[in-house]
Amino acid sequence: MKPSKLVKFVSSTILLLLSLSSFVVSDSETTPAEKFFNCINLNSDLYVPFSTAFVSPNNASFDSVLQSTAQNLRCLVPSVAKPELIFTPLVESHVQAAVICAKEVGVQVRVRSGGHDYEGLSYISDMSGPFVIIDLSKLRAVSVDIEDNSTWAQAGATIGEVYYRISQKSKTHGFPAGLCPSLGVGGHITGGAYGTMMRKFGLGADNVLDARIVDATGRILDRQSMGEDLFWAIRGGGGASFGIILAWKIKLVPVPATVTVFTVPKTLEEGATKILYKWQQVADKIDEDLFIRVIIQNVDGAKKGEKTIQTAYNAVFLGSSSRLLQIMNESFPELGLTRKDCTEMSWIRSVLYIAGFPNNTPPEVLLQGKSLFKNYFKAKSDFVKDPIPEDGLEGLWKKLLEEDSPLMIFNPYGGMMSKISESEIPFPHRKGVSYMIQYLTLWQDANPEIAAKHYDWIRKLYNYMASYATMFPRQAYVNYRDLDLGMNKDGNTSVVEASVWGSKYFKNNFNRLVRIKTKVDPDNMFRHEQSIPMISSSAASRSETRRIN
Repeated sequence: MKPSKLVKFVSSTILLLLSLSSFVVSDSETTPAEKFFNCINLNSDLYVPFSTAFVSPNNASFDSVLQSTAQNLRCLVPSVAKPELIFTPLVESHVQAAVICAKEVGVQVRVRSGGHDYEGLSYISDMSGPFVIIDLSKLRAVSVDIEDNSTWAQAGATIGEVYYRISQKSKTHGFPAGLCPSLGVGGHITGGAYGTMMRKFGLGADNVLDARIVDATGRILDRQSMGEDLFWAIRGGGGASFGIILAWKIKLVPVPATVTVFTVPKTLEEGATKILYKWQQVADKIDEDLFIRVIIQNVDGAKKGEKTIQTAYNAVFLGSSSRLLQIMNESFPELGLTRKDCTEMSWIRSVLYIAGFPNNTPPEVLLQGKSLFKNYFKAKSDFVKDPIPEDGLEGLWKKLLEEDSPLMIFNPYGGMMSKISESEIPFPHRKGVSYMIQYLTLWQDANPEIAAKHYDWIRKLYNYMASYATMFPRQAYVNYRDLDLGMNKDGNTSVVEASVWGSKYFKNNFNRLVRIKTKVDPDNMFRHEQSIPMISSSAASRSETRRIN
């Protein structure tokens, strides 16, 4: 090690030891966090300045860094285990070092790009043993190549940043991914990445051309060097099971210079039940340029102190308002859409609109990467093939009116989503799916008794909806992580146990994911409460191996 590097290393080590002093049991013992830090910095080529890249629980900034991108406040309460260290890599080689050193030291890693994991698995751990967070927020370069119709986006960039950078190069190019612009690109695409253009172009994961990933040995691999099996697995197989995504190369898609948006609310008193029943029959069959989701929640009723249900039809159409009105009058006249309901705008402004930003918000706000919403919440998901009958909807309204702040979102499928094979990528929810449901209950208090009440309500709602959702298996969206479906406590759950949730997220693709996991990560380096399991090497696993082959 060069003298200058040695001085910096010693100084940084002293700072780390001071900041982690409460973990040191005796002078002869070293905490896992110290070992992790020392391992990274012993390599002179990978020197990382302590002050800019490492935060320990005894740093004054620890809480702010931990909370910086966390979306679910229930994952930050004092009773939840905290990391021993947060490491923010500054270059890709730092991620390589983090993987190598975590394996050498024996600490778990949690990888965070945008912090949107619904169960907080990118920044908390319910498994035994110490863990560190690898926070990719400084790796956020976005390089747009209009001539090649492609963009390289590092994992720490938000999808909003990607949209903005594309729009700065072209007004007629876009990318079909998420509706929430603060989603981290790294994790978002690993689960599928659906959005307003999914019916036209498919998912974000359907439009990936290449990727860069750090594997379990610390190598940086691209599509060619990782092979098609691993490239298949990372596009929809869920985050943090196979490696750490460094960057995606995505395919740009054409968007018109003018798109049209609208939001039309309908309460129960305005015929919401019959209108929603009709929406279920047309939403997946209507023109694929049109995406109409339905946002359902409680609102104040006409009488003081009473609540009613509001269904808001929130849409983006890839075209002019005149063509949109023609389509709506032919296919969905029950909504009563008028020209005054419609607003024409550029595609990038429709991104802001669907995300809930106020009118006239400049697109540059997307560069801030901040979420508009942070709550205590619990979420679940379902997929639906056949329309819920009106009496089923009426029973649903009764359930929603029992809760303080429920939220349901119906997202339409059909179009391109029905044309792509279930096995093309791990995301299997394709032909036959009419729409997806997202269920949420939100609250504003850390009290565990209050949380328990909301958990109880959403579980009862989920049970009620079993009659109307897909079955055998009852499907779920992996990016709406739900630990109620099953949980891996020690990182070594069997394939049979994990298939309880694996079949819901991936259907028959789960078996291929298991085979790939076993091949590329035989030591189970990348594990979490719902990570893809491996086939055990023991003799007892022979029946398990036969089951998935």
